[in-house]
Amino acid sequence: MQKEIIRNTNSTSSISIEDSKFKSFEKSNRTNNSFRVYDGGYAGVQYFQGNVSDDEGFKQAQANLSLKRPYKFTLETGSRHRDRTEKEYSDRELMDIARECLDYLNTHYPDFRFNGNVETTKFSQYMQNTLGLDYSDTDTVIQVSIGYKHKSSKDIDDGYFALGKRTFDMKKFTDMADNYLTAFTNKAELPEELIIQEQYYGYLGKFYELLNAENLALGTSLLTGKVGQKVFADDFTLLHDVTDEEMWLNSFYDGEGVVCENDRFVYIENGVVKTGFADKFTADKYNMPHTGSAGENLADVPHNGYLSLRIKRSEKTAKELLDGRLSVVPICAWGGGYNESGEYVTPVQKSMLCDGEKLIGSLPEFTVKGSIFDIFGKDFIGVPSDNAVFEDKHVIMKMEYSK
Repeated sequence: MQKEIIRNTNSTSSISIEDSKFKSFEKSNRTNNSFRVYDGGYAGVQYFQGNVSDDEGFKQAQANLSLKRPYKFTLETGSRHRDRTEKEYSDRELMDIARECLDYLNTHYPDFRFNGNVETTKFSQYMQNTLGLDYSDTDTVIQVSIGYKHKSSKDIDDGYFALGKRTFDMKKFTDMADNYLTAFTNKAELPEELIIQEQYYGYLGKFYELLNAENLALGTSLLTGKVGQKVFADDFTLLHDVTDEEMWLNSFYDGEGVVCENDRFVYIENGVVKTGFADKFTADKYNMPHTGSAGENLADVPHNGYLSLRIKRSEKTAKELLDGRLSVVPICAWGGGYNESGEYVTPVQKSMLCDGEKLIGSLPEFTVKGSIFDIFGKDFIGVPSDNAVFEDKHVIMKMEYSK
């Protein structure tokens, strides 16, 4: 009989802002424990919130072997500890940062009303088992999230921006605020050629469906039968990436303790679909390689689905990729997404014209459309080497106006 424990702790301090004033301060500290006992091809799992002794946890997990959860796979081994923390902020320091940010906004932009929060989060996770596995991952970040509304606007909100860092940088915050707010009252016209510049996380959600190894095997993925084929742009490479550089409040190992070589796994390389993602159960069921993508289910055996997707960056900056053209930066875009065919349609309520780095002016409402095969195919321009506009990774791509 083998034993395994997963313990996650999240500590958060958050200051909320409402109508350009401080509203509240909240703290939370949550610990989640998953005790696992493996014997005879079955797993007994017991989940606890809060503090609990290991003896009690494993006692309950062993009793749950009677539920006959199948798990026939060998547990992982290895030892590694990673801590990306640069600075931990006291509540007083957090309040000082929040006050400095709000004072700057109120002083320089009195025609706006602001809502949002200033928050610091410490994420800590470890996984150990009786075969010798001993992994831990820790990260601490601070994020300032600001929603804004102009006094003359009849809308509920006019926009939003956020800055997340491991060490807060006031200059980066003021630069971002200036970029979004200074040009807000300038009116611009929609360009004839629609080039979207935006953080790409929302556009990657469809790949969790398309690259699921079970969907590929059952024929329910739009990529079924296309493994090994070139489907996307020559310079489009999509990978799971939990390297030190890309890690953000997540772990280098999956829910089964599997670690990818060099903390990366490539699913699409230079437009060619390489494979789908599979945990051990899915890989065994469909005779596929497992890819270290087991999601962590604290109350049950792992499930398929742990991905931290990243698009490989271009060597060019945003301005270089645009090559003199102007982009459109969606600020508020709600009420759409992908359909079953991979077509993307979303109303864009608020957006701004951009030269790749600086926002120029506000644009009228429109609806954007495209296809996942075009967005990351013939219309893919690239992911810049810099983090212009968002202080974060983002994509530049052509799309179309929807009639």
